[in-house]
Amino acid sequence: MKITRISAHRVELPLIEGAYHWSGGKSVNVFDSTIVAVETAEGLVGYGEVCPLGPFYLPAYAEGVRAGLRELGPHLIGLDPRELGVLNQRMDAALKGHPYVKSGIDIACWDLLGKASGLPVCMLMGGRFGESVRLYRAISQIAPDAMAENVASYRDQGYTRFQLKVGGDPDTDIQRIRAARDVLRPSDRLVADANTGWTQHEAQRVVRAVADLDVYIEQPCLTYEECLAVRRNTTHPFILDENIDGLEMLFRAKADLAMDVVNLKISKLGGLTKARQARDVCASMGIAMTIEDSWGGDITTAAIAHLAHSTPESLRFTSTDFNSYVTVCNADGAPKREHGFMQASAAPGLGITPHFDVIGPAVVEVL
Repeated sequence: MKITRISAHRVELPLIEGAYHWSGGKSVNVFDSTIVAVETAEGLVGYGEVCPLGPFYLPAYAEGVRAGLRELGPHLIGLDPRELGVLNQRMDAALKGHPYVKSGIDIACWDLLGKASGLPVCMLMGGRFGESVRLYRAISQIAPDAMAENVASYRDQGYTRFQLKVGGDPDTDIQRIRAARDVLRPSDRLVADANTGWTQHEAQRVVRAVADLDVYIEQPCLTYEECLAVRRNTTHPFILDENIDGLEMLFRAKADLAMDVVNLKISKLGGLTKARQARDVCASMGIAMTIEDSWGGDITTAAIAHLAHSTPESLRFTSTDFNSYVTVCNADGAPKREHGFMQASAAPGLGITPHFDVIGPAVVEVL
């Protein structure tokens, strides 16, 4: 089997809530997503999706995905897409860094491997653990009372995990955390995710002010060292996200006992191959995981579901159904949330079929 064509399609994903706000006044109204198609001489086509959270969250931006594919694509024509180790080695040799550019190709090749073997991706990644995958809901940063109302609304829809977007004014964030915790059941989990938005002294103030509450603290500060200092001065369960961009940082954080949970984003790591590698390392070390991506639609949600469903339940903290946040459906067959849970498809590959009337003509084509 040989790759004969790589193409990319641009899809806009408007948000159901109108806008998404997080630390530092950052917000997005419409996400710019790239659907990657990898075609073979045998007629099979695999699909992936990459959707950066704007250009100001991680070192990634939407047009960079498509520019990177133009640079990287010619080096992959003629390769066997089922040989994922070979493929990833070639991508890393041809383009240093830029893991998010490689992610869509890697996901599409996993889709192809599943289609060629007749197996769903989760089976190829280790099997299906449990009946379903527990989801969290991200709560966009607004006034404390309004955020609490949103938490209560999504709790009524079946969610039991909530990621509260903080990282703004510390005094207001303390109110946000307290208001949200007040409307939850004792068994619900609340994560205060600052997305690097606090300085170290601000983070210390917040964790001290909510010391009596059952809440997880996620990525309070920009640097690893600042986060570690906060971690060492709080008894709250601690999550790292933005700082964990590869195995080196993962091993360092484990050695420092820097976190209780780690957030693994597929495109930040470079695709399903490297995300699975990080997942397996975490599983071997007993580190719980949030398994997700930076953003996306139906194809991204399908990839998340397969990686999450093939992760041991005891270490699967939570995951995300991004396709429930947006107004556009870009593929059939993607997981649909039911009472706060989703399932990976049992169909071969990712189990999705793109809506070609939605994704439109290719904006990148490499032959």
